[in-house]
Amino acid sequence: MEKIKLPHRHGGGGNLALLQEQLDRVDHFQRVAEVFKLLDDATRIRVFWLLCHCEECVLNISAMMGMSSPAVSHHLRALKNSGLIVSRRMGKEVYYRAAATEQSRLLHQMIEQIMSITCPEREPGRNPAEYQPSQIEAVREIHDSLLRNMETRVTIEELSRKYLINPTTLKAAFKAVYGTSIAAHIKEHRMEQAAKLLRESDMSIAEVAQAVGYDSQSKFTTAFKAFFQMLPREYRANHNGQKNIPPSGQSFEG
Repeated sequence: MEKIKLPHRHGGGGNLALLQEQLDRVDHFQRVAEVFKLLDDATRIRVFWLLCHCEECVLNISAMMGMSSPAVSHHLRALKNSGLIVSRRMGKEVYYRAAATEQSRLLHQMIEQIMSITCPEREPGRNPAEYQPSQIEAVREIHDSLLRNMETRVTIEELSRKYLINPTTLKAAFKAVYGTSIAAHIKEHRMEQAAKLLRESDMSIAEVAQAVGYDSQSKFTTAFKAFFQMLPREYRANHNGQKNIPPSGQSFEG
């Protein structure tokens, strides 16, 4: 590799040859520029973001965006030609969604992270009244769904995609409504449900652990002990025969 000779020497620069090699690949930078050029339109970014969360037809996208179908179709063509979205036909209807590619995934993450940094909607712990009704409704739906399915683990990103709410906004709005983080809130419910099962059922500790979302009995035991200051078997022995009595005098609203 030929050593680079620069007009001015400032010391260091041991990796200049590698940097120069990358700089010389102009076509690589051109491809990146084309992607960013494609996303220099706020409306197109909104369409792409929407399709990262759902699959929809032109008419529904138009209704959600408040735009005409021809205007939406223009953006869909540009996004599809770039490979960022894909389509499928069902009868006379065509449905669009984000492509399952690394490029689409990274751009989706980048858009949401930039939105969170440059225009944070809310700070954690604020009054729920400061959030949009649709955001509060989504948070309550998420809360109820998590409680109905405590045996299942889901990520913030999965909830964000399903309920069309920015991850940062989701976490902040949830804390505003329920007073604590999603993880802490649901963990408390899991521990309360585990205690109830230990008191009122003959399920093994492994079965109780699985019923409240722990695939490892040892992890469940550690979490339970940290919460109740005793092992699950000790708790069961201490509360043997008791029915519907809140453990340790605790109650929970949620």
